[in-house]
Amino acid sequence: MAGKNKGKESGDAKGKGKGKSDAGEGSSKGGGKLKPATSINVRHILCEKHSKALEVIEKLNEGIKFDALAREYSEDKARQGGSLGWKTRGSLVQEFEAAAYALEPSTCDKPVWAGPVKTAHGYHIIMVEGRK
Repeated sequence: MAGKNKGKESGDAKGKGKGKSDAGEGSSKGGGKLKPATSINVRHILCEKHSKALEVIEKLNEGIKFDALAREYSEDKARQGGSLGWKTRGSLVQEFEAAAYALEPSTCDKPVWAGPVKTAHGYHIIMVEGRK
């Protein structure tokens, strides 16, 4: 899989978000570790099938906007651009949270996502818009 999701679906980070395995991942140009966050502003696209999640990632790699893909593909209530809003540590499913807290925030110039991340709910493509 190409793109900006290298290794994000692994379960190495056990929900803490600042494990040694995620230092510097997803940002070869960022050159620094993320500050520990207590909350994140997160978006996702939920797909029941892995093949559909891979299709979404292909479209992200082609440059299609995350929120447009969320409206078209997401299979949950986050169809309004995929926004889940601000979430604190411990409020998300463990696999989702580990991947989300390991991500650096996206910008218009540099979208960053993780996925597909498998949970009991399906396959998620995750984007973080802010950290506190």
